[in-house]
Amino acid sequence: MSAYNVSDEPEMNDIPQNLEEYRIIYAKSIQDPTTFWAKQARKLLDWYQDFQTPHSGTFLNGDNAWFLEGRLNASYNCIDRHALKDPNKVAIISEADEIGNGRKITFGELLRDVSRLSYILKDMGAKKGDIVVIYLPNIAEALVSMLACARIGVIHSVVFMGFSAASLADRILDAQCTIIITTDEARRGGKIIWTKAIVNEALLRCPGVKGCLVLKHTGSEIPWCPWRDFWWHDQARKWPAYYPPESMSAEDPLFLLYTSGFTGKPKGLMHTTAGFLVGAVITTKYVFDMQPTDKHSWTPSYPSFSRFWDIIDEHHVTHFYAAPTALRILKRAGSSHITVPRENLRVLGSIGEPIASEVWKWYFEEVGRGRANIVDTETGCHVITPLVGSIPTKPGCCTVPFLGIEPAILDPMSGEELHGKAEGVLVLKNPWPSMARTVYRAHDRYMDTYFDVYQGYYVSVGIPFCFIYELTSGLFTGDGAYRDEDGYYWIRGRVDDVVNVSGHRLSTAEVEAALLENSCVAEAAAVAVSDEIIGQALVAYVALKNASSDSASIREALKDQVPKSIGAFATPKDLYFVSDLPKTRSGKIMRRILRKILEGEREDFGNTSTASLQFTGIRHAELLMFACSF
Repeated sequence: MSAYNVSDEPEMNDIPQNLEEYRIIYAKSIQDPTTFWAKQARKLLDWYQDFQTPHSGTFLNGDNAWFLEGRLNASYNCIDRHALKDPNKVAIISEADEIGNGRKITFGELLRDVSRLSYILKDMGAKKGDIVVIYLPNIAEALVSMLACARIGVIHSVVFMGFSAASLADRILDAQCTIIITTDEARRGGKIIWTKAIVNEALLRCPGVKGCLVLKHTGSEIPWCPWRDFWWHDQARKWPAYYPPESMSAEDPLFLLYTSGFTGKPKGLMHTTAGFLVGAVITTKYVFDMQPTDKHSWTPSYPSFSRFWDIIDEHHVTHFYAAPTALRILKRAGSSHITVPRENLRVLGSIGEPIASEVWKWYFEEVGRGRANIVDTETGCHVITPLVGSIPTKPGCCTVPFLGIEPAILDPMSGEELHGKAEGVLVLKNPWPSMARTVYRAHDRYMDTYFDVYQGYYVSVGIPFCFIYELTSGLFTGDGAYRDEDGYYWIRGRVDDVVNVSGHRLSTAEVEAALLENSCVAEAAAVAVSDEIIGQALVAYVALKNASSDSASIREALKDQVPKSIGAFATPKDLYFVSDLPKTRSGKIMRRILRKILEGEREDFGNTSTASLQFTGIRHAELLMFACSF
């Protein structure tokens, strides 16, 4: 089946060159966002069948859908149309931990590898609409796996390799997947991670998984299940080098992205084929100004920090992307490791969490030599972001709304929209194609989280950092933002029950549940504190069932328990034993007070009128006594 681009109109210069042009183009895009997105979808993607209905649904009903009659394939758009133009053009440059073990993969080779994996997955029983879990390190085969799933209409769910067997099992069970893709082992920062052993432990709880495809990465001996496990390389030899891509509906699910929820149960946000593709390709066009000869890089920092810059110089990288955690580490290490000229570097990206102004300045002056543009963004498919070369930036600010996106700031108490210079809850007023459509098998949870808080608005808890407001009707969550006199948006730091550790969203409820697995623990509360390197770190408060228990041995057991239940990245930085925890009358732990204590507050604990009479912190003097116990 051949695909075509349905737009007959010539390419228009609709990329703004300066802030004034942005204002004009942006105003047009939000006057009629449906027409704007339809035009972009037709211009940027190749379709098997054009759509007639650009958008349907509302925020109120949570039933938004885009490009309804359209049919296309994500794998075709990512590989085939480029391979047809030039199969020998390099698609992926993969650098290993070990210097000298990198490789280049052309679009022709990528098409071959993706096609063979597509045949393997079909042979293993994968059908359109099934879910395959991918538990792989940062290697080219992770991309091959995602693209192969998309090619055959299978939904993929990538699970971060830092998660433990228990967390992996939770995500497998929720997705009801029957196939998992992994490696024998992984290398990261000079260390070996026993990937297959972790998968085996997880699958003890997952009887529904009937197939495990294993990539031979290190060649070490690994535990093997003959009826369930298959070697990727053995299977690949059996199949042809081309698999025709399936025709998919625009609204067919593309992948699940599991993120921590306020209840501690991970929620699988479901993204659709055409919507997510439009968001991805428009980002590369407008935000990064990507050209056919550009090279976009994430790089390893092993065996030394200079590896970043050596790779950038060797491959003539034009776009460098890093999380603020990595940038904080690099800044702290000083600039002596930056020894190469980086002549081609023109765009610097930061994503995952807001970047502090001092880190922004270092990134701009030292890494970018005062010449490269910084794109400080707040979501994967960008909603508030500078456009390279046209939007003047401010250190630590994510700047202006993306085209077709209309944010607003609401008063947290009344829900009324605030205009001009204002601070409050950040919401979005209109749907956009790349928004998640639902929480997998939990649409009510999707509505509760994003739409029911402020009727008619999308509450942007998807942006990493947010505020929380304690109201008489419960806890309203959302991203806190400040809009300055220039109309620029500043995302405030998170102070709610979901934290961001090294760019990974994690519910405090998950950490507390892990601590409560120890039979000696009566209650637990986890809160976030600022950390110079990882952005936010976790601190845990624990009340023991028996105050005379050996707290030293329990401390060590608890610090081991969290990595086992979630992953090493979630290990609490500090752990305090207390006799009681501050709670509301309904029994909810008042983490706000615990955070203030960690921040050094000894006087102003805010409104404590809802504090339980059972807790000694009902009055300020007694709260102070509790605080000083630390």
